[in-house]
Amino acid sequence: MNTYLAKLVYRIVCGNGQHTAQFDEQVRMIVAHDEKEALQKGRQIGRQEEEAFFNQKQQLVKWVFIDVAELHSLQSLGDGAEVYSQIKELENGDDYCSFVRHKAAMLQNHLTTFNLQTA
Repeated sequence: MNTYLAKLVYRIVCGNGQHTAQFDEQVRMIVAHDEKEALQKGRQIGRQEEEAFFNQKQQLVKWVFIDVAELHSLQSLGDGAEVYSQIKELENGDDYCSFVRHKAAMLQNHLTTFNLQTA
């Protein structure tokens, strides 16, 4: 068996869909014999995890599976290989940098606490 990373893409539709297009890109780990099976499994997962619910405004919100956009074999990836990239355009770049640093500090704190507990 081989391990793959698959990027599943969903379109998020709220109400009648008259809003800025929204997409959720999810990177999933897939275990399969080959790329063909990994693609099939990724598509199966994507279809199974489509969902619909009503938000607080009683508008129907649907997550509609589009397809598997990328498939990468983990065997071909080495230390430091890029497995995912997303470009964001934001009004306030400084706020985003602060947010990332805060998340990194929380992760560091969690790992330090975990290491002290297991020592």
